[in-house]
Amino acid sequence: MYQVIARKYRPQAFAELVAQEHVRSTLENAIAQNRIAHGYIFSGQRGTGKTTVARILARCLNCVSGPSVTPCGACASCLEIAAGNSVDVIEIDAASNRGINEMRELRENVRYRPARDRYKVFIIDEAHQITSEAFNALLKTLEEPPEWVVFVLCTTEAHKIPATIASRCQHFSFRSISFEETIRRIEWICAQEGIEADAEALAVLAQAGDGSLRDSLSALDQAIACCGARLEAAEVRALLGLFSLEALEQVAEALAAGDARRMLEVVNELVLSGRHLQHFCRELARYFRNLLVMRVAGDNSRLVAASAGERARLKQVAGKFSEEDLTRYLHLTLELYRDLQFSFDPRLHMEIGLIRLVQAGKLAPIEEALARLESGNAPQVSPVASPSPTPSPAPGGWKAKLHAAALELGLTYTADALAHADIHESGGELELTAPKEYALALRSTELDKVLRKAVGRARRVKVQLVEAESRQAPAAAARESGEELTRRALSDPAVRRFLEVFPDAELRAVRDLKQ
Repeated sequence: MYQVIARKYRPQAFAELVAQEHVRSTLENAIAQNRIAHGYIFSGQRGTGKTTVARILARCLNCVSGPSVTPCGACASCLEIAAGNSVDVIEIDAASNRGINEMRELRENVRYRPARDRYKVFIIDEAHQITSEAFNALLKTLEEPPEWVVFVLCTTEAHKIPATIASRCQHFSFRSISFEETIRRIEWICAQEGIEADAEALAVLAQAGDGSLRDSLSALDQAIACCGARLEAAEVRALLGLFSLEALEQVAEALAAGDARRMLEVVNELVLSGRHLQHFCRELARYFRNLLVMRVAGDNSRLVAASAGERARLKQVAGKFSEEDLTRYLHLTLELYRDLQFSFDPRLHMEIGLIRLVQAGKLAPIEEALARLESGNAPQVSPVASPSPTPSPAPGGWKAKLHAAALELGLTYTADALAHADIHESGGELELTAPKEYALALRSTELDKVLRKAVGRARRVKVQLVEAESRQAPAAAARESGEELTRRALSDPAVRRFLEVFPDAELRAVRDLKQ
């Protein structure tokens, strides 16, 4: 019967492990010194070797020539543990055996000595799914088990293991398998199986695992079943539903050319070919991430998981954009990916999102605009333009402006309330502090009318009602401080020049960076 590659080439000894050197060396030293703990927690991403190491540990402890860091692999214990049918190595799936009754049964099982081997090893997979009550039932047993018992708890979510359990175990954190290590392992397995695979195909399979060696080997199994003894990158990508660099480069080329029409054509091609738009957006975000990393860390950075050929192409494309551009593109693409999750019309959102990328590429950084202002080379704004909204009054003029508008509207009670209020602007919002007796005169409907009369549009207003004597001192101090900061800011030559060039700009808030 056929055995899948991930099981066929599963490591059977510490020497065969891929990566996880810190786990391997610690456990080897513990076995050699006969310092075996009664409880271990193996945590890490899926497919990184947690259950495999647990089985190897069991073989090392129960081998007829052990405990030894190099089990013989030929005795009955080694063979049964490798096959998963050893009487004294009990594997429990906590996803389906998570309740208190199962833990009570395990606790009873612990009391009896091994049927044949030296240790009775309990390997509990997906341990984080055990209920709190079940963990409590296991707590005392895990703290003081019989000398012949070893617990190994494997989990992908170590933070869900109760602290009372974790404190009684040794914790090993398994790291993700690096891109290069995954490539080497797949290449070795292909040589054993007589499979020809080019460098691009190996890179695609390694990328598909995203740090999980088991996932990459599952993808390899699928690729061999589809493509036979020769694997090529294009066929493997199509099989796994991944997008080629050519498809992603079309977006980069459209951005470099500022071609919004080409973006619409890209979306149309994706829809006609039946591709999943959200998956494309996810791959596009990774593509921009790789371009940004290359701009920041160089094209030889290990932070980019790609083959030599892909690196060359990424380097060429990255040279067309600045770090600021790529950061902006990545941010917008992540926003688009989030929006597509709840979109009623994915095509519409995708088209709008890609056009936003083109428009974002035409924006100049604010630092550049300010530098041009200081040098006097700012672009001139045409005086013939659509009428701009009435600029906001200076902080000191808000009370007079709003009071006059209220009187013009005939809202005498509101005008009286404004006259007795402290008004200042903070972060684009008007903060109004007034005595409680004016609450009815400062309702949102009246304030909205007054603001539209005074400045031509509605503004956000925060009304705070206080006792008459409690508001005066702090409010006055805050107003004086704000007015002084605003006066200093408006007297700055660069700010004045900025307001001249951009007449629609508003000075909404001023903050002293020294405070």
